[in-house]
Amino acid sequence: MRGRGTDAGRKRLYFILMGICLALFILAWAVVRNYSTTAAIIISAVAVLIPPIAAMVANAGDEQRPRQ
Repeated sequence: MRGRGTDAGRKRLYFILMGICLALFILAWAVVRNYSTTAAIIISAVAVLIPPIAAMVANAGDEQRPRQ
């Protein structure tokens, strides 16, 4: 059985990944857009890929927990 430390670690990693996603969107459209729209679109495309990965990270290990 996994301890609470791993749950807290997964939550922390989830929030870090979502923070990076949000920061990328803000950076892309507030700053980078002024220099290159193409770069802003590419950064946004990368940011779109982060939430599904963050969800997988947050739910990793849940399949080993007993269901109630």
